[in-house]
Amino acid sequence: MNAFATILLLVIANVFMTFAWYGHIKLQQLKIIGDNTPLYAIILLSWGIALAEYCFQVPANRIGFSGNGGTFSLMQLKVIQEVITLVIFTLFTVVFFKGESLQWNHFAAFVCLILAVYFVFMK
Repeated sequence: MNAFATILLLVIANVFMTFAWYGHIKLQQLKIIGDNTPLYAIILLSWGIALAEYCFQVPANRIGFSGNGGTFSLMQLKVIQEVITLVIFTLFTVVFFKGESLQWNHFAAFVCLILAVYFVFMK
């Protein structure tokens, strides 16, 4: 159950972080944020969203870390988080940025990350 809760919290955290990092670009395209909106305002907006990300990321790492009774080592947590980040980012890009397309090299990179997960869990 620890592992499931950890992964669920990491997924939620990464949804928030993806919106914090890239959502302002889509908001600008939709004309919700103007082209002349000051950068500091965009940064503050992103920080606000990133705060929500931290509210999920930090508990995920505390719950999931084997030193706290969780299932994963720090290295495993980081690799899992990176794979989740890539999956969330890919879905975000395909759904919200219609002009972006997946190429063969993107899939090759995904395979490399899956291999990274395999290797980090090898005993």
